Amino acid sequence: MMLTSFYPVICTSRLQESRDFYTGLLGFEPTFEADWYVSLRRPGALPYELALLDHSHPTLPEAYRTPAQGLLLNFEVEDVDAEWERLVVRRGLRPELELRSEDFGQRHFIVADPNGVLIDVITPIAPDTSYADQYIDP
Repeated sequence: MMLTSFYPVICTSRLQESRDFYTGLLGFEPTFEADWYVSLRRPGALPYELALLDHSHPTLPEAYRTPAQGLLLNFEVEDVDAEWERLVVRRGLRPELELRSEDFGQRHFIVADPNGVLIDVITPIAPDTSYADQYIDP
């Protein structure tokens, strides 16, 4: 299979609120907007994409027309402490997981979007020696 693009689509009952979250807080810009679908892209060298879809739209098979659940999106950033300050301290997002360093090699925190989709903001750090051998070189 030759991929030309890959991106998650969040099924939501809060389309506009979700659009505002991802554009206002996480730097995405709309590339297509309808009352049932919004396509978003982060500007930059790597075109990160995300889409939002009204969960009741007939483009989805009827048995799957439910809002997203159990989804965690990882946003790897250069400075997680600065993002904590920006998103939690200054913007008032409620942390679902407080800023902390993990032995397996991440410093991170988790907030939720308007749908309950978890946003894990991460900066890689050196793992504890008990985890170092579990990393596979590409």
